[in-house]
Amino acid sequence: MSKVFVVGIGPGSYEQMTIKAVESLQNSDVIIGYTVYIDLVKEKFPDKLFLSTPMTQEVKRCKMAFEEAKKGKTVSIICSGDPGVYGMAGLMHEVGVEYPKVELEIVPGVSAALGGAALLGAPLIHDFCVISLSDLLTPFETIEHRLKVAAEADFVVCLYNPSSKKRQDYLQKACDIVLKERSKDTICGIVENIAREGEAMRIMTLQELRDIKVDMFHTVFIGNSQTKVLNGRMVTPRGYHFDCKKNHF
Repeated sequence: MSKVFVVGIGPGSYEQMTIKAVESLQNSDVIIGYTVYIDLVKEKFPDKLFLSTPMTQEVKRCKMAFEEAKKGKTVSIICSGDPGVYGMAGLMHEVGVEYPKVELEIVPGVSAALGGAALLGAPLIHDFCVISLSDLLTPFETIEHRLKVAAEADFVVCLYNPSSKKRQDYLQKACDIVLKERSKDTICGIVENIAREGEAMRIMTLQELRDIKVDMFHTVFIGNSQTKVLNGRMVTPRGYHFDCKKNHF
């Protein structure tokens, strides 16, 4: 039976790919993906056939993967982070209905939320949610509602796709919504180019975050009411009653 792997390649570097992801790509004849993602793995797998499409051609990319598999090839279609988190896993299952003879396997990866959290410290230790600010596939009214209820529930909020050329003020809008429920001193963080050249992180307050300029290569973290800065890192306590001064629980 022909096979397609849907592979999460992690946030950027080869070192942050899982062993399973590397094995899947090594065992594939063809690797398919968005142009930027192909560039991230091409050097490590030089003997593979690479096929790519620009952004917004996701359906075409999925069909391409299944068509290559029908030729008897083992195929990997790659996504940054995890394929089940704003990735291609769902669409591949939908398109896969038309290709019942092709086996589909999802290979998880390290998402931007997890990679970014590790850089910042430990912001996601307690309950959190991930919300994309891109309204390309989701009405902004829906995004606004989700931000509002997440802020009311005191979730730590991780924001994907915080800004673009057409959405330059969306992070500001998101902060204004959260500021109605949270203190302006709420601890927040941003990470940029996770596991890639130019990687950087910064911690700030919610009020300061409102006026920060970001782009699609940033991931934003808004802490909850308990999030704090410890030794220059963003940390959300889970509730362990540890007394730092006495050094015991």
